[in-house]
Amino acid sequence: MIALSLRGFRLAWLPSDVIAGAMLAAIAIPEQIATARLAGMPAQTGLYAFAAGSLAFAIFGANRYLSVGADSTTAPIFAGAIAALAVAPSTPYPVLVATTALFTGLALLLAGSVRAGWIADLLSIPVTVGLLAGIAVHIVVGQLPFVLGVPGASGSPAMRVIALLHDVPHANGASLLIGAGVLAITLGAERLNPRIPGALIGLLAAGAAVAAFHLSERGVAVLGALPAALPHLSFPFVGLHDALQLVPIALIVALVCMVQTSVVLRTYPSDPAAGEDPSRDFAAVGIGSIAAAFVGAFAVDASPPRTAVVASSGGRSQLAGVVAVAFVALLAIFGAQLAAYLPLAALGGVLIYVALRIFRAGDMLRIARFGGYEIWLVVAGAALVIALPIESGMALAIVLSLAHGIYIVARPPTTELLRVPGTTIWWPPDDEPGERVPGVLVFAPAAPITFTNADYIVQRLRALIAAAPQPVRLLVIEGDGVIDIDYTGSRVFGAAIADLRAQGITMALARLEGDRAQGAAERTGLIAALGPNRTFKSVHEALVALGPHQ
Repeated sequence: MIALSLRGFRLAWLPSDVIAGAMLAAIAIPEQIATARLAGMPAQTGLYAFAAGSLAFAIFGANRYLSVGADSTTAPIFAGAIAALAVAPSTPYPVLVATTALFTGLALLLAGSVRAGWIADLLSIPVTVGLLAGIAVHIVVGQLPFVLGVPGASGSPAMRVIALLHDVPHANGASLLIGAGVLAITLGAERLNPRIPGALIGLLAAGAAVAAFHLSERGVAVLGALPAALPHLSFPFVGLHDALQLVPIALIVALVCMVQTSVVLRTYPSDPAAGEDPSRDFAAVGIGSIAAAFVGAFAVDASPPRTAVVASSGGRSQLAGVVAVAFVALLAIFGAQLAAYLPLAALGGVLIYVALRIFRAGDMLRIARFGGYEIWLVVAGAALVIALPIESGMALAIVLSLAHGIYIVARPPTTELLRVPGTTIWWPPDDEPGERVPGVLVFAPAAPITFTNADYIVQRLRALIAAAPQPVRLLVIEGDGVIDIDYTGSRVFGAAIADLRAQGITMALARLEGDRAQGAAERTGLIAALGPNRTFKSVHEALVALGPHQ
């Protein structure tokens, strides 16, 4: 079924969608042109990417508000990676970029087709925040030469910063004033009202200054006129060697797209009461990237700030995105010559604003205040992206996130429960002291028992038995947190149960409530290993049946 986002459309929504579309275009046009520069592509390809992504999502997507187009989060990833490839000189860079968009789209389309929305959860928030911080650093360092009006250096961000410091005395004052001015206007407009298109106002003012004061003759670099024509369709063709090098880059970009799309869908659901299924929208974003590849543009992504503009401007459907595309088309046809006065310093100011938006200092502070080690995941994620080639840093940061998840599963919290005095409640030790029943140990493994953690859980259990103040005669396993048991987990735990029973310890299982866990425990013989009549609905019930009566 197509055009789900337009289902139930009413004519009364049309004025709201037109207004939202005009607001979206005002925000998107300068951002898309600037992002194309960030991607190392001709400026008009940013507008093509926006049109392809928006139209594809309007046809195939489901969310009513989501805006799709060129995105400053993914552009540095594929641009840096492709530029570093040892590819054949006969393969033009734009063709490599378009091919990456094609592969990215196919990966997203496959993920959506097999309903792999869960893949987006593989990146934890701390690692994601770190990745975005690293990308923000790359953007700022890459745009400062344009703002300062000095030659840009190559190499790592550190090397480029050193070169910039050397060139600061030779900065072009007019370029610096333009870049800083556009940044200030954009930030100020956002503070006053997010609906104010500060970036567009800044670019128009900068272009007017270039034209009025002939700043291009004073060393201020300008973008140059855009071709006054619509894109033509072409298939990005590369050889097998190049294709094999582009696939890993496309997979990384696709994963970032899935994560960002999921975040936008959770923040701006079409129906808050029903929730969102991201799989269909993954596929729609993927089709947008495929369409962008066919018009010579680059991979597209969901945009949190542009989606916020649609929602806050009263947009009711994806017709707002279609209206925005119409405005972009009018600009491409009738206003392309105006880009001849657009200074690169102004676009640099817009991109530095974008970098400040994706450098989530507030999230970093909240993670740090939460405590624990996760703030170091933020630092590590940022450091990997900054210190290494950006695609290698992204890949290692993704591995870091997966390792973090595996560690949490492999080393789950396990604790001895104590009885709250005067009650039948058994609870983990906290500020209020609990009480033990002599000869009884209540053990709570708060995780699925699997091949990753079964040995660790058994080790923790044996350590608690050894540390008990009196010999343990009754061991109650409180299974409320055990939502599943795999074959390896059941074998390891079953062997431990047999050994403990041989030592004269009576075993019981309480509150194993999950259907999957109960079924697994029965199928694998884990419940039978406990002995007859050894499963209970509560710790208290087990204690009454098997423990010392007092």
